Amino acid sequence: MTTRKSRAERRADLIEAARRAMLRHGTDGVLLNQVAEQAGLTSGAVLYHYPDLSDLLLEAHQAGMERFYEQRLRRVAVLDDPVTKLVVTIRSGLPTDADDDDVRLLCELGGSAGRNRVYATLLTSLFDRQVSLYQMILELGAARGAFTLAADSLTIGRNLVALEDAYGYRIVARHPTLRTPEAAELILSYARQATGNPLAMTA
Repeated sequence: MTTRKSRAERRADLIEAARRAMLRHGTDGVLLNQVAEQAGLTSGAVLYHYPDLSDLLLEAHQAGMERFYEQRLRRVAVLDDPVTKLVVTIRSGLPTDADDDDVRLLCELGGSAGRNRVYATLLTSLFDRQVSLYQMILELGAARGAFTLAADSLTIGRNLVALEDAYGYRIVARHPTLRTPEAAELILSYARQATGNPLAMTA
């Protein structure tokens, strides 16, 4: 006997279907019937839960972004050592590999941001929250004497997030000699200079 899904479960399925549709057809070009196809539903069934397709697409983007702030924040919250926090944060900000759908979708979103004010606002908010996460870790490390910051925490935090974004794009674009481990080490090399700490912890 098939168990009927709750409204929340159905909406979660639709969010995932929307993500798949955007990856296949692009953020700007995805259509209602394409989302419905990915969900295995009729267009009418999709509209029952999301009368406005743009609301569904927005929720799909927000769900993908959770990994790069909320999940990282929860992960480092249980760690005490600022060195460990910084290394874990750097490594968790990169794609798992070239097929990382979350990062691919963020790259799609970035390409649309210049034409879509809502998407631009989403990306700006994500960037600023990621920077604030780095600032918190950097300032904690400085207060405990683990870091000697070469610049203010805002500058270092922005550079770290910008490096994540740049290397993340290159990884999912399948640069032949740049994979996640190499990218992490390149970002750590900057972080070592910026913090005066060898950041040698294996995470």
